[in-house]
Amino acid sequence: MSGAKLRNIGPKSAAWLRQVGLRSHADIAAIGTVEAFMRVKRAGFKPTLNLLYAIEGALLDCHWQEIPDERRQELILAAEAATALLPAPRNKPAAAPVHTTVHQEERHEEGFGGFDGGRDAPHDGDEGGERDHQSDDARQGERGEDDGRD
Repeated sequence: MSGAKLRNIGPKSAAWLRQVGLRSHADIAAIGTVEAFMRVKRAGFKPTLNLLYAIEGALLDCHWQEIPDERRQELILAAEAATALLPAPRNKPAAAPVHTTVHQEERHEEGFGGFDGGRDAPHDGDEGGERDHQSDDARQGERGEDDGRD
């Protein structure tokens, strides 16, 4: 804020107020607490109720926590009424319900799937997924097949 620093108004709040054209105590007093809050909100910032109380405290020159509960309720009701009159955000659709998609793990039968088609998957008694080539040779020999190895 230009000139004297306002009570309760920190650097971020002061920057928001400056950006909406409110640079002094007189500027804020001329439009009131709720309108000052709404200008910040209409500018696209996300002020909380603490800013509403801080502005009121700045105008009354008291700590924002000293504002009576009745006055806080009045401020909240006025801010909610003013917020209800705001137009819908441009280029942003109204929020829709969120749907969660759950993907279930596919299970493959033994011998199918995986990168190697399950050929080198460990079998009972095998270590490290290597197949017993001696048993392959024995099976081929029993059938009388030539595997081309000498």
